[in-house]
Amino acid sequence: MKKIELIDLAAQYRAYKDEFDAAIGTVCERAAFIMGSEVSELEQALAAHCGAPHCVSCANGTDALVLALRALDIGPGDEVITSTFSFIATAEAIATVGATPVFVDIEADTYLIDAAQIEKKITKKSRAIIPVSLYGQCPDIDAVNALAAKHNLTVIEDAAQSFGALYHGRKSCGLTRVATTSFFPAKPLGCYGDGGAVFTDDAAIAQKLASLRLHGQSKRYYHRLVGMNSRLDTVQAAVLLVKLAHFDDEIRQRQAVARRYDELLAKLPLVRPTVREGRLSVWAQYAIRVKDRDTVAQKLKDAGIATAVHYPLPLHLQEVFAPLGYREGSLPLAEEAARTVLSLPMSAFVTAEEQEQVADTLATAL
Repeated sequence: MKKIELIDLAAQYRAYKDEFDAAIGTVCERAAFIMGSEVSELEQALAAHCGAPHCVSCANGTDALVLALRALDIGPGDEVITSTFSFIATAEAIATVGATPVFVDIEADTYLIDAAQIEKKITKKSRAIIPVSLYGQCPDIDAVNALAAKHNLTVIEDAAQSFGALYHGRKSCGLTRVATTSFFPAKPLGCYGDGGAVFTDDAAIAQKLASLRLHGQSKRYYHRLVGMNSRLDTVQAAVLLVKLAHFDDEIRQRQAVARRYDELLAKLPLVRPTVREGRLSVWAQYAIRVKDRDTVAQKLKDAGIATAVHYPLPLHLQEVFAPLGYREGSLPLAEEAARTVLSLPMSAFVTAEEQEQVADTLATAL
C-alpha cells in the first residue's frame, strides 16, 4: 500500500515549484533577508485577506501571542482565561508575560472553548480572554465578545489553526480587538520555517507591536520599550506570498476533502468533526474520535498511514501548570477528548484514492 503523509507539503511544493523558486531567488539576489520589502507586502495582503485594519508579522505564532499580551500591558498579577484543549503555546505565552492562565472546558461536539462556562471563571484579576480556534474552526466569538464587553476585558483570538476560516461571514483574525496566527509549515497557510502575525483594529496597538518585535525601538538604535527580536524572515514572507495567492483555491480543496471523508466514514463507529452553522472551517486537521485510539492509530501506522493526536493531554493537567491546582476530572470533556481524538491525513493535496485507503484501513481497524 502507498504511504500516506499526515500533511503532504512536498506535493504542495511541486505544485507551485517555479513560483517558490523564483520568489526565494529574488530575495537571495537582493540579499534583503531581514525586513525586506516582501514583509510589508505580506502584512498588507494578510490584513486585506481577513479584513483587519492592521497586521504586524513576527517570528512565530508563540511570539505573536506574547507580543499581543505585552502590547496590552498584561503581566504579573493578571489572569487570562483560555481553553484547556489547545497546544501549549497559548498558556505558555500567558505564563511568559507573568500572568496566570485560567482554564475552561470545551464543548462536547466541537472541542472549542465552552463560552457558557467562561463567566464563572472571571475575577477581579481577569484582563483578557483567549478563545482558541481548533482544527480550522472558530469558536463562539460573538458570545465571548459579549462577555468581554460586559466585564471590560480584551479578547485575543488565537487563530493559529483558523486563518482563512469564516464566522458568520467574517474572516478569522478580523473578529476581535486583537488576533494572532501561526505560519508553522503544517498550518493551512504555512511557510518554510516559523512565522506568525498579530492583527488588530487599533492603530496604537499596531504601532506598539511593531516596536516590540524590533527590540522596542522607535527608530534605528533608539528604544522606548523593552522589546524582543521577533522578525519574520524575508524568505518566509516570500514563500507566504506565493501560498497566499493560491490560498482560497486550497481552502475550497480542503472543503472537498473534508466532505469526502464525511461520506467515506459515515457508517463507521466513530465520531466525525462538527462544524457549527454559520462557520466555515479551513480544516487544519480532520480529527475523528474513536475508542481504543492508540490501537487504531497503530493499525493505521502499520498500513503506512500517518496520524497524529491533537492533543493527548489537556493544558490543565500538564506538569508545568500543576501549581495551579487543577486535578484529573476537573475539566472532564477536554480530558475525554484527549483520550479519543485522532487526526487523519489532511491537506488540499490528499487524493480520493488516499482517502479511500484511509477509510478502508479504519474500517478494518474498528
